Amino acid sequence: MTFLGISGMQYSGQSLADSRILLAEDSNVFTSMIGTRLKELFGISVEICRNFEDLQLAYDHSSEPVTLAISNINLPGAENGEALEYLVDLSIPTIVFTGTFHQETRDKLLAKDIVDYILKDNVFAVEMLAESVCRFLTNHRHHVLIVDDSPTARALLSSRLKRYNFRVSVAESGARALEILKKSPDIGLVVTDYNMPDIDGFELTRRIRSVRGSHELRIIGVSSSSNRLLSARFLKAGGNDFMLRPFIDEEFYCRVNQNLDTLIQIWSMQAKRPESVVKSVA
Repeated sequence: MTFLGISGMQYSGQSLADSRILLAEDSNVFTSMIGTRLKELFGISVEICRNFEDLQLAYDHSSEPVTLAISNINLPGAENGEALEYLVDLSIPTIVFTGTFHQETRDKLLAKDIVDYILKDNVFAVEMLAESVCRFLTNHRHHVLIVDDSPTARALLSSRLKRYNFRVSVAESGARALEILKKSPDIGLVVTDYNMPDIDGFELTRRIRSVRGSHELRIIGVSSSSNRLLSARFLKAGGNDFMLRPFIDEEFYCRVNQNLDTLIQIWSMQAKRPESVVKSVA
């Protein structure tokens, strides 16, 4: 099965049909569209909860864990956001699907550590939702390494990535990062700070590139510096992307997705080539 999403994301692999997804939505149009699309693409049968009571019953009457919830902000019986609070309190990963949105809403949603939010404001909304669902259900295949000498920065980036269902390792120094990479060949993305005491981000990137190319591993550099030249220097050292702190959650997640999508596309192209050609490219 292959899924080509709005952004060009490709997914192929084992079935996702065993995932348990709750859809908390009172619109007959959207419940029908979402249920049909997720069934077509991934073989997933969603459990529809049209009001707050249905949502509570769906959780209480089954011992099977909920993989993911898709929820409107307001539901009948929960007109002030109680349904979302309920899901968050249960630590159920949640994608918000809403037609009501402004800056204050966005800040409140992200403060609740939701997975994502999708707006019902365009004809591609259901496709965007399907892509977000697919990403969450398949992100565990990706192993990401965070390299930063600041415990606070490591914890922040780690929590963000785990929220999106990635497998995460952390390193407090460049030297430790190289040790982890040697032991974990499945790491496909490194997010590294520039300013570190033992090996800075440039040197770490050069050392990684001496053993693993961009077709095997992507590198995103981050820095709190205001020096705009850092981006060019980092890319010349072998990095694939660069971000200046502070950055917003949506931008960070999009950059991570874009780099991993590129990696998946490279792997897909290599898998289709004759073995002799793949070896010459690698």
